[in-house]
Amino acid sequence: MKRVVITGAGTINALGHSVPETLKAMQEGRCGIGPLEFRDVDRLSIRIGGQVRGYEAEENFNRQQLALYDRFTQFTLIAAREAVAQAGLEFSGALAARAGVVLGNSGGGMTTLDENYRSVYEDGKNRVHPFVVPKLMNNAAASHVSMEFNLKGPSFTVATACASSNHAMAQAFQMVHGGLTPVMIAGGSESMLCFGGVKAWEGLRVMSKDACRPFSANRNGMVQGEGAGIFVFEELEHARKRGAEILAEVAGYAMSSDAADIVMPSKQGAARAIKGALQDARINATDVGYINAHGTGTAANDKTESAAVADVFGAHADRLMISSTKSMHGHLIGGTGAVELLACIMALRDGIVAPTIGYEESDPECALDVVPNEAREAKVDVALSNAFAFGGLNAVLALKRFS
Repeated sequence: MKRVVITGAGTINALGHSVPETLKAMQEGRCGIGPLEFRDVDRLSIRIGGQVRGYEAEENFNRQQLALYDRFTQFTLIAAREAVAQAGLEFSGALAARAGVVLGNSGGGMTTLDENYRSVYEDGKNRVHPFVVPKLMNNAAASHVSMEFNLKGPSFTVATACASSNHAMAQAFQMVHGGLTPVMIAGGSESMLCFGGVKAWEGLRVMSKDACRPFSANRNGMVQGEGAGIFVFEELEHARKRGAEILAEVAGYAMSSDAADIVMPSKQGAARAIKGALQDARINATDVGYINAHGTGTAANDKTESAAVADVFGAHADRLMISSTKSMHGHLIGGTGAVELLACIMALRDGIVAPTIGYEESDPECALDVVPNEAREAKVDVALSNAFAFGGLNAVLALKRFS
């Protein structure tokens, strides 16, 4: 089996339009959540979100491209360009024939869907643009990444709600680890911040009207975000031969299904995924220093995740740092695990642990070190990234500091 490392990272999200901007915001404990700005927002009960601000599509894509690219695809391509540029890779010949892309996404082209429903049902139009279907399909971003970078190997999209990115990155890891390909582009994206997207989530009654406060006793729900996180997963020897900079090592993963409830999380299912990732990576529980929590800010999720961590780590749970960066950038649904992986890399590589901001009151059912409100300097050798989705679908990634 091959060792797998990360040699490139890219992002655009509510905290920044690049990895350096995002990590700086995480280090400062800055909040990217604010008032939503789009058509008919006044008809919503929820009017806050982690929206990407200061973004002009026309500065990044031409008119012909924008006819094909929904907002989630645009974000994906911007992040992919940053990741591939940092990795210093060019895909041609034998490498292009084997390299591919696997991405996580849940809502697909929600903005395109919303706009065209308006056009047909509200404005009474009888025709839509001929590219509506290829623009809104969930695999659009993966397809356009494969075309832009000449990736001719396995390319597909994983849709497992809030765990989509982690499932996608786990698949990319497995393909490189197993020798199927030396390089995979992996991550995820989402852009559901439009009237229809937010209105649908309102119906679940799990959204906060004012802030995301994971693990705080006065938390009152999640806050949606948007954006993308993209990474270059590469076989270690392939990276070494070309002198690539290595950001972190992907050591293992695990996936589990609660097989219990469509929306309520299961402690047992989450614990199986965490324990499985440790076993797959051949890591002792006591070696883990940091966990990027799923930490949505809902009462059910936070206490269930805390209980799962306590079950797996026992006494070591008191010495773990566990934070939720959703408190800063919001919940990107299918893209969230990819943006959160940046916090794991920052902890491993830079020795800075991102905080859980908005933390105000301790909760005895979430009795963990949640790195409240301020980033912390600490040496971290092993980090986990948790993702627990509606449908009871869980995926946990294990990363090591590379040295």
